[in-house]
Amino acid sequence: MGSADIIPGVSGGTIALITGIYERLVHSIGKINFTFIKPLLKGNFSEFKMKLLEEIDFGLFIPLFLGIGIAMISFARLIEYAMNYYPAYTFAFFLGLILASAYVLYAHLEKFSIKLIIVSIVGFILAFIFVGLNPISATHTLPILFFSGMIAICAMILPGISGAFVLLLLGQYKYMLNALNTMNFTEIIVFILGAVIGILGFSKILDYFLQKHEQITITFLIGVMLGTLRLPYDNIVNNLRVGSFGIPFEIICILFVLLGFILIVILEKKFKFVKD
Repeated sequence: MGSADIIPGVSGGTIALITGIYERLVHSIGKINFTFIKPLLKGNFSEFKMKLLEEIDFGLFIPLFLGIGIAMISFARLIEYAMNYYPAYTFAFFLGLILASAYVLYAHLEKFSIKLIIVSIVGFILAFIFVGLNPISATHTLPILFFSGMIAICAMILPGISGAFVLLLLGQYKYMLNALNTMNFTEIIVFILGAVIGILGFSKILDYFLQKHEQITITFLIGVMLGTLRLPYDNIVNNLRVGSFGIPFEIICILFVLLGFILIVILEKKFKFVKD
């Protein structure tokens, strides 16, 4: 999830869905109500421990957040390098990832109906328009970074919507990427605090829709994923150049698209086998 969350156009929520932890993740975040604070303030440590273990899924959160943190720190320089020197190939790979992720999400649908098709089209149109927006010129003050974290995390947890891309639109992506690379702890901590507050509120809404309207939610997200393909496609077209080793540029891009697609399909089948 950390590797995906740092890539504009790829969603960590999609990876969570593929690996089979998505619903557990959303539900676990949504049930955090901080009721364990009351017995702590009263000095009742036995009740505090019991409430804490009941409310927070440590078996999920500890390995998950460790993995996300390590991946983000490890991949930040690699992603920055790839986007600077091989933008078209990088975004072609992203396109394959997103396309395959939409296919995986489609496999979770029980059936298609006119209502679901309309919902999917609405998701596609909204995402297509959203991706076409120009990045906002913004300052990098701590309050701005805090609110950027709140907004971006809501996108990061949704399959098909890239939190990194939201940061790109907010004008904070490269700045936060540099903060990770230079280990600027003040800005990283402020951003994380905003993300924590944002995810605690948004996850309850998302958990409700997944519990009550799962098929509609999934169909909408499929449309969103297909709409976000505009981002990698535009970046590929805008960075057209001569191919390498005598291979046409377009063929190399197609190969990277296939590589991304196959990678997601293999991951999905691997984790599906493990779950079964």
